[in-house]
Amino acid sequence: MTAANRAPAIDLATWGISILIIGTGLGVLIAGPTELMPVHWNIRGDADDWAGRELVGLMIAGLGLLNLLLAGGLGLFAARADDPARHRALRFGQLVVLLAMTGVTLFAGGSSLSGAVTIRTAIPMAGLSLIFLLFGAFLGRVGPNPVVGVRTPWTYKSRLAWDRSNRLAGRLLFLIGLIGLVTAPWAIQPFALIAVITAVIVAAVWSVIESWRVWRTDPDRQPF
Repeated sequence: MTAANRAPAIDLATWGISILIIGTGLGVLIAGPTELMPVHWNIRGDADDWAGRELVGLMIAGLGLLNLLLAGGLGLFAARADDPARHRALRFGQLVVLLAMTGVTLFAGGSSLSGAVTIRTAIPMAGLSLIFLLFGAFLGRVGPNPVVGVRTPWTYKSRLAWDRSNRLAGRLLFLIGLIGLVTAPWAIQPFALIAVITAVIVAAVWSVIESWRVWRTDPDRQPF
């Protein structure tokens, strides 16, 4: 196979990680723990819903399939893009989805399989913060797409609005993740977990408002 025909490493990673997650989910479904496992945690970080291995296995396998569809789909669009800048932007989108979905699977699946009745401890807090940090680190480089990013009516009508709102969201999430990761061993719970969730919500709302603000002042915006 020539270098021109060789599949990019990120495509191989997308397929490999997705298949591994799906296989893990099927393994849990068939031969997982027989006792009930936590599958949902409230805003205080305490488990408030449990399920058997069938549901947990299907949830993990479903996350793997969703990762394959979303990250793989962006990879397919990137491979077909003629514009190098769009190709690169879509590859960053694929990377963001791959990192986020893998992180969510490890966090949620690991918490369920370990029987964690609370995620208000240092390790889960650090893991959750790391997801936000990695997600934010690359979000600002993602180009317009229907899967990941600040996707509002205004970002689709203004490339400037897309770029600025996603850079803002990326920086805010990176900062939230960094602070959460550094303070995880000493954070006072459940206040730290609530603070992280609240900060992410504020970052999302702020980024949406920014997309509208930039679109409104962009001379090259498209009208509705």
